[in-house]
Amino acid sequence: MIQIRPVSDLRNKFPEIEQAVLTNGSPVFLTKNGYGSMVVMSIEQYSALTDSVELKLDEADKEAALSDTRYTAEEVFSRARRRVHEREAL
Repeated sequence: MIQIRPVSDLRNKFPEIEQAVLTNGSPVFLTKNGYGSMVVMSIEQYSALTDSVELKLDEADKEAALSDTRYTAEEVFSRARRRVHEREAL
């Protein structure tokens, strides 16, 4: 079940939020003045979301060190956009 709580609960009820995140394994969404403000999640959840990205960035750094080829930001982003649009078409 999604938990949405006011951001003031982070200060006033931290143990409850911590318990919910660690026990349920799902993030807690915090709001400020009725609008989404932030998400609290466990380190394990965060790692699961970011590990593959960090691995790809490490691979890219290694590949770049082996090559003299460099691309402009526009070249990189246009290739990325094209790949995203190709996947959406599938």
